Amino acid sequence: MSKLSRKQAGSGPRIPLAKRAAEIPAGALGSLRRKAADCRACPLWEHATQTVFGEGPASAAVMLIGEQPGSREDLEGRPFVGPSGHLLDQALHDAGLDRSALYITNAVKHFKFASRGKTRLHQRANAGEQAACRRWLAAELLRVKPRLLVGLGAMAAQTMFGNAFRISHERGEWRELAPDTRGLATWHPSALLRLRYAQERDARYAELVGDLQRVARALDAG
Repeated sequence: MSKLSRKQAGSGPRIPLAKRAAEIPAGALGSLRRKAADCRACPLWEHATQTVFGEGPASAAVMLIGEQPGSREDLEGRPFVGPSGHLLDQALHDAGLDRSALYITNAVKHFKFASRGKTRLHQRANAGEQAACRRWLAAELLRVKPRLLVGLGAMAAQTMFGNAFRISHERGEWRELAPDTRGLATWHPSALLRLRYAQERDARYAELVGDLQRVARALDAG
């Protein structure tokens, strides 16, 4: 997909999200949320409980972009309210960031899962499903116009920086996305929760907090 030109995106970040500006829904965040609730651009809506749109101030200077909702998010209709959200809240606190001042969203807005009895097992959205959802993230970016972006996990990082980005090698590095916008990627909290050994979890958590501290310092620097 081609990048949004500056003429198309205004002062927003230049991220490869949509081929044409006409594909990006317009409106305030409340209007966008209502429109996204009726999205049928990919099959994920058929089994998900609801669309999980982003939340936070329309004037937020920092936007956190996760990967896709989990089971708890699907039920509550809010991003990062399950186990990974609780870990993210702790990391934000330890980094000196106030969640209520941030805009938090996901690259994909519906929960994808496979049923195993009464259990819903998370599945990664495929490339087509990710692509279908990018217009909603593009709309959020153009409405909020954050100056700092944080990609949580590989899917969000590659949405921001392209498929060649490798979070294992380029985590925590600022990249310019527009004259007044830069972003970095870090671990997704759910990746930490899946780690088997406490020592490794602690090390990754320290890296996550360290990356968020970089965001806090950049925010304070103006």
